[in-house]
Amino acid sequence: MFKKILGTGATRAVNVLTQLATLIMGTKFLGAAEWGKAFIAQTDITFLLIGIELVAGSGLVYFTPRKKLGTLMKLSYGWIAFAMVVYILAFNILSLFPNFYHTIVPQGYAWLVLMMTFVYSLHEFNLNHFLGKEKVSTYNWLFITQILTQVTMLAVLIFVLEIRTAKALLYSQLSGYTLATLVGWILLFPNLKREGREPLKDSLKEMLHYGAFLQLSTLVSTLNKRLSLYLLRTICTEPQIGVYASGTQVTEGVNIVGQSIGLVAFSSLSNTEKKERASLLTLRFMKVSILLTFCVLLVICLLPTAFFEWVFSGEFGDIRKVILLMAPGIVFFSAHTILANYFSGTGKPKHNLYASLIGLTITLISSFILIPTLGIRGAAITTSLTYMALFVYQWIVFQKQTECRLTQLVPNREDWEWVRTEIKGFI
Repeated sequence: MFKKILGTGATRAVNVLTQLATLIMGTKFLGAAEWGKAFIAQTDITFLLIGIELVAGSGLVYFTPRKKLGTLMKLSYGWIAFAMVVYILAFNILSLFPNFYHTIVPQGYAWLVLMMTFVYSLHEFNLNHFLGKEKVSTYNWLFITQILTQVTMLAVLIFVLEIRTAKALLYSQLSGYTLATLVGWILLFPNLKREGREPLKDSLKEMLHYGAFLQLSTLVSTLNKRLSLYLLRTICTEPQIGVYASGTQVTEGVNIVGQSIGLVAFSSLSNTEKKERASLLTLRFMKVSILLTFCVLLVICLLPTAFFEWVFSGEFGDIRKVILLMAPGIVFFSAHTILANYFSGTGKPKHNLYASLIGLTITLISSFILIPTLGIRGAAITTSLTYMALFVYQWIVFQKQTECRLTQLVPNREDWEWVRTEIKGFI
């Protein structure tokens, strides 16, 4: 297990380094305004993916050990095609109202957003299949293929082709998704054997029922993360949005810890039937996640403003304020990530939805109070308050279901022995 965490952590560390390289190239050579535009387009893609992931999303991790690959592929690919047709029609209808349409989708980026959504959906199916099979190393290699291709292509687009708009970032991401999808298919299709047939209708109902809670939760969670961005766009300039986007990306990069541990936790919990073992693993994963996240954030928060101006250019001097205000929330979010994977991995995603709804309430109230007066700082404070609310609700439910106490979040001797045993097993 430690090997899987370390392997996933190493992969995410490579991701952080490539994202940092991407962030530096983007901020220095595209500028704050274009960087903000790219961030808005990425947010649009995130929202579009939610509809696709009703069937072809992370719920596949739960169903992969329980369903045949052929069944999952037929249902997922069919759903992706259906969703893309709906999105194309929706974009055409929205284009009749250009003022509203271009507030949401940057002008001239609609087809690129749709294409990226489609290709990423195919890539994500491959990732979720291998994760559901507990083939974490394969998952990690596909992820590395994606991100290394992306950062390489961004450098080519900026320095060779001299594209200095937001499209440079989006084209580079599209190339990464495409290559990773092709590699994933090469690894996946040999596993597609004659396994017999399953009733597609019954399987679709199961996946929609499970995915409804999971993706409605994801929708609300994404609103918690990104609603502030759309509100900021009504009162802030594109360069200010670029600064906020950069601060968000730096702090969310710290989530590498919780995400890495959470992925392994989700995979393990989806294949675990014993409740006692599931709760014990969750507690241990959470302790490690909180401790490591806090240490990484502490280092970042101690860096002076001059450092960020040197790395990202003088336009991004206010980024440190955003990071400091979001830091407490990121610690809570690291714990929330583990609990969210516990509820999803044990077949109870509804609690993630309820937590996200509570968080959305906090987001709405805080955003309309803080953003008009404090701007990007208000948005950062809103994020921290929202993440704290997510954790508090989930911990209360987890505590009731497992009879755990808050004091059990303090690392004890048995935890250190577990870590040491895992390390010895890895060595």
